[in-house]
Amino acid sequence: MTTATKATPEAAGVSPDRIMQLGLGFWGSKTLLSAVELDLFTALSDEPVDGETLRQRIGLHRRAAHDFFDALVALGMLERQDGIYRNTPETALYLDRNKPSYVGGFLRLADAKLYPIWGSLTAALRTGTPQSGVKDGEDIFDVQYADRQSVAQYGQAMTGASLRIARALAQRFPWTEYRSFIDVGAAQGVVPVEIGRAHPHLSGGGFDLPLVRPVFEAYVRQHGLEDRLRFYPGDFFKDPLPTADVLVMGHILHDWDLPSKRDLLAKAHAALPAGGVLIVYDWMIDDDRRKNAAGLLMSLNMLVRTRGGFDYTGADCIGWMRAAGFNDVRREHLEGACSMVAGIK
Repeated sequence: MTTATKATPEAAGVSPDRIMQLGLGFWGSKTLLSAVELDLFTALSDEPVDGETLRQRIGLHRRAAHDFFDALVALGMLERQDGIYRNTPETALYLDRNKPSYVGGFLRLADAKLYPIWGSLTAALRTGTPQSGVKDGEDIFDVQYADRQSVAQYGQAMTGASLRIARALAQRFPWTEYRSFIDVGAAQGVVPVEIGRAHPHLSGGGFDLPLVRPVFEAYVRQHGLEDRLRFYPGDFFKDPLPTADVLVMGHILHDWDLPSKRDLLAKAHAALPAGGVLIVYDWMIDDDRRKNAAGLLMSLNMLVRTRGGFDYTGADCIGWMRAAGFNDVRREHLEGACSMVAGIK
């Protein structure tokens, strides 16, 4: 007599590996964030070095260094050969703070501001309230724009996060058909600078809170574009937007609730001339809400950080822009998780 046995999950080709990898993903994330905080990749920018030299260079305890460095090797963030450590092509380009392509400023911001409050995601899911200082009445932009140093750090972080998007936007939109543009919420000015560099016939600039002016103007001067790009001070909820042929709103709408999103779109429509264009870009969620995990996770980031912000699909944005009076509204992928929607007044 034989006894039938049920196939085990492993025999059926099902394992918990993906679950465990995702569930413990914060191990790898924090390892990278600590390496950025320690400027490890910049320390390797001049030449590859052995582990003891690297340990001393960034000030680690002997007990910690060996596993830390080799964990970064296993995670694909460092290379090691014959005991000598070097940056990978990606970390050499994007995590050396001396390069303009540096994204470590954004990762430092994520480490300092986002990593702690994401530990309270469950509370945010249960209550619908932010877990940052916003829940106690603090405004996230009051903190980010508290003083010149905070503005400079935030601007550099946004530049690192947006440089590739700005370059894609400079190439993907028909700028030859227009003469002027203004980036709304410009921060340090990476979007105006990249568009201005790629299209010498354009003039314009960036609109942001008055405290941002020195940071914006210094960055524009650094790239020799002060004759074509200027700073427009203001608060986009209190003041009318400046006029130009094209207005750009990047990573702006997702910070706010739906009435505020609609208000900003209406202000953009009012500021544009007939035939003018509004470009909105964000980590837009795919319309079926299944594929762009980055956009969905960014929306959860808005949950833990802001009072009412959320990310949205391209279809959502198209609908809001049409309701604001824009015509011929279209969505186009820009770079990575980011897409843009453009509409004509």
